[in-house]
Amino acid sequence: MREAIVEAAFELFLSRGFEQTTIDDIVTLAGVGRRSFFRYFPAKETVVFPDHERCLADMTRLLGIDPDEGAPVDRVCDAARLVLRMYAENPDFSVRRYRLTKQVPGLRAHELSVVWRYERMLAEYLRARFANRPDGALRADVVAAAVVAAHNNALRSWLRSGATVDATAAMDEALAFVRESFGCAEAPDDVVVVVSRRGVPMWRVVQEIESATAAGSGSPPEGN
Repeated sequence: MREAIVEAAFELFLSRGFEQTTIDDIVTLAGVGRRSFFRYFPAKETVVFPDHERCLADMTRLLGIDPDEGAPVDRVCDAARLVLRMYAENPDFSVRRYRLTKQVPGLRAHELSVVWRYERMLAEYLRARFANRPDGALRADVVAAAVVAAHNNALRSWLRSGATVDATAAMDEALAFVRESFGCAEAPDDVVVVVSRRGVPMWRVVQEIESATAAGSGSPPEGN
């Protein structure tokens, strides 16, 4: 029934226009009642994006599996791939939705609200992973925005091509850029800087490094 509603809605949206199509038109063509429509969709706009709630749930589950394992940036990039997989499951539908959304300002606004939910979810995960950093919240927000922007760049290239280009290759390239830009320096506590006067014996420099890293005390060694 849900699929029948979506198919009927898109047939009308593309032939008659989104604004000119009513919910009554959709349920009549689909052969269902208004109550059945609202059982699946709270509004006409949500029919255009029927799988995003499922995808958000899948991403939440993925990030919730051993949440402290793996590099944080890698984890959110892997989560973003689930969105591409959702689009690629039905290329024809995805291309039709892309073309329709470009024509209807209200749908573009709804799409932006969905994208914002993806970004917020990624940022919340990263805030927890970067909680020990002084710039953790900033880094989380910036990385989440970068992942979404890179994903959208690759996704739109695929959609503009009519789903003919290699979506996976485009996504790999886009997310590799994010990893190269933000995937390093995620654990600043692993970096130790020791300053000594010129001419200090190497054994003394090594001793200072060992002192700085011993027991994770965080207190600097006495310098020369």
